[in-house]
Amino acid sequence: MTDVVLITGGSRGIGAATARRLARDRPEVAQVLTYVNNAEAATAVADEIRAAGVTVETVRGDVATEADVLAMFDAADRLGPLTGLVNNAGVVSPIGRLDQFEAERIERTMAVNVTGSMVCAREAVRRMSTVYGGGGGSIVNVSSRAASFGSPNDFIDYAASKGAIDTMTIGLATEVAAEGVRVNAVRPGLIDTDIHASAGLPDRVALLADRVPMGRGGTAEEVAASIVWLLSDDASYVTGALLDVGGGR
Repeated sequence: MTDVVLITGGSRGIGAATARRLARDRPEVAQVLTYVNNAEAATAVADEIRAAGVTVETVRGDVATEADVLAMFDAADRLGPLTGLVNNAGVVSPIGRLDQFEAERIERTMAVNVTGSMVCAREAVRRMSTVYGGGGGSIVNVSSRAASFGSPNDFIDYAASKGAIDTMTIGLATEVAAEGVRVNAVRPGLIDTDIHASAGLPDRVALLADRVPMGRGGTAEEVAASIVWLLSDDASYVTGALLDVGGGR
C-alpha cells in the first residue's frame, strides 16, 4: 500500500513548500494537506503536485478542534498507512508586549500551536507505533528559534508555544523511540513567509536581515528541505533532535 504523509497547514508557506519538496523527492508517497480558510490556495498546491503524479487530498480543518483533527487522519487512513506527520499548522498574532495581550489571544495561540500539535501527534502515534500494530514512521514538529529568544516586544505567547513544542518533541521522542517512531523538530529562524503579515509587519524579514549572521532571511524551501530529510530514511538514527534552520541565529 502507498505510504501517506499528512502535512497540517499545507496551503501556504513552509507547509506548501514541504508538500512540493516531498513530491519532488518521493512522488510515490501520498499526501494529505490541511488548511483552515484558503481552499483556493490548498487546491492550487494540490493540483501542482498532483500533476507530478502524486496522490493528494486536501482537508479543511482547524487543528484546535479535535473533531477536525480526527477527520484529517481519517482522510489519511483512506489513502494508506500513515508514515509521516508534519506538525506545521500554527498561528501568530500582531506584535506587542505581554501586558497588552488579552486572554483570548493567548488561549488561541496555545490551542492551535500546542494542543493542536499534541493531538495530531497523538493520532500519528496511534497509527505508526508498533504498539498499535503500525509499521513505524516520522513526526516532524515545526517549532521556531523564537523558543530560544523569547521574542520580547514581539510575541512572547508565540515563543512560549514553540518552547512547549520543543519540550513535547524531546519527551515524545523518548516515549516512542522503541516503537518505530522518530520525533524531531525544525526550528526556523527569520524565514520569508506571509506569517509576518499576520503579525502586522509584512517587511519584517527585510528589516531584521542584518541581525542574521548569514545576512539574509531564509526561504520556506530551505526549511522544507530539512523537514523532508527528517521524514526520510536518511535520518533513520535521528530522534529527539531540535534542528535550527536560522542562518546562524
